[in-house]
Amino acid sequence: MDNQPPVMSFPRLNEPAPAFQANTTHGIKSLADYKGKWLILFSHPADFTPVCTTEFVAFAKAAPQFAEMNCELLGLSIDSVYSHLAWTRSIQENFGVEIPFPIIDDIKMEVAGAYGMVHPGAADTQAVRATFIIDPESIMRAMVYYPMTNGRCIDEFVRLLSALQTSVANQVATPEGWVPGQDVIVPPPKTSDAVNKRLAGEGYNTVDWYYSTKSL
Repeated sequence: MDNQPPVMSFPRLNEPAPAFQANTTHGIKSLADYKGKWLILFSHPADFTPVCTTEFVAFAKAAPQFAEMNCELLGLSIDSVYSHLAWTRSIQENFGVEIPFPIIDDIKMEVAGAYGMVHPGAADTQAVRATFIIDPESIMRAMVYYPMTNGRCIDEFVRLLSALQTSVANQVATPEGWVPGQDVIVPPPKTSDAVNKRLAGEGYNTVDWYYSTKSL
């Protein structure tokens, strides 16, 4: 029984992210360590694989931009810390890029199990390309899954984080492809009186009662 992998669960949006404490390339890390900051926790299928290498290079290059947004990065795969260390050294030697963020050693699949990172349809012993954005109060704000065959676009996670931070700070939504500087969507009215007030003019750019935008 001790060799059985943990039962996979899946976190839910707008609920507390699963707590964890794990060994990493930067020592022991827990979810509580990131309190007060945004966190992008992302998994990859395996060390020393080509697609994962491109992703790690891209995450490393974007790390300063995430730091400016009060966001930390934390990687994970079902490999040992020794494998992680050897791989990151290989990346630095062969690609000239230093990996500045920790990578979780998850041989026992404890974190992967808690976050639903292993999908049996893809592989029983490898994590898919899962990405979780967790807010400063440890609330799950976004979850994105990619197949093992295709790499993520790191610029999209920069954009998504910016959109999430804008929504949380201003109680607004953002339209498709939104980037900072563009108008945001105002929540639609919820009563008949509020609909009438919206249509009468409340200072927004109103197309119809349910669709209004404003600049920030």
